[in-house]
Amino acid sequence: MTRPTLAALLGLTLAMLTLVTSQAQALEGDASAPIQVEADRLDLDDRAGTAVYQGNVRIQQGSMLLTGARVEIRRNDAGQLSQAIATGQRAYIEQQPAPDESVVRGWGQRIVYHVAERRMELIDQAELHRGGDTFNGGYLEYFLDRRVVQARSAAEGVEGNQRVRMTLEPEKQDSQ
Repeated sequence: MTRPTLAALLGLTLAMLTLVTSQAQALEGDASAPIQVEADRLDLDDRAGTAVYQGNVRIQQGSMLLTGARVEIRRNDAGQLSQAIATGQRAYIEQQPAPDESVVRGWGQRIVYHVAERRMELIDQAELHRGGDTFNGGYLEYFLDRRVVQARSAAEGVEGNQRVRMTLEPEKQDSQ
């Protein structure tokens, strides 16, 4: 069994994270910002196309931040990043979509980011903050490009229902 070199591990990690942020319409400098990964452990399976980080995982590049007790990054058959899955006691994701927009923040026991679709799934004790609006439920799905939120009280594999709750802030009107 051959062990990958540190350079190969870092190269794979950088390539995967660059794909996540380059496909996002985040702040202009995000894609060229340095990538910082912190974890207690890394298990890489190049044949399966997975990298699993464990132990207080923190991945940051520009305005994008993903944290969890465990983060698994999956690649498709073409070697492109397909999913990032964060789990833990309320995994967390945030990103600022554009300079004039508020940071979008999400929490859940499990977060699945689908790279090609630019879609976030927040599962179990899910919470999403977008501007002044707040959404809670068992399952929240957020489409980054379309700015669409779909909420459900139940999620597959989650016991019980977690009622959907929303707080929508009215748009501020300029006083004349």
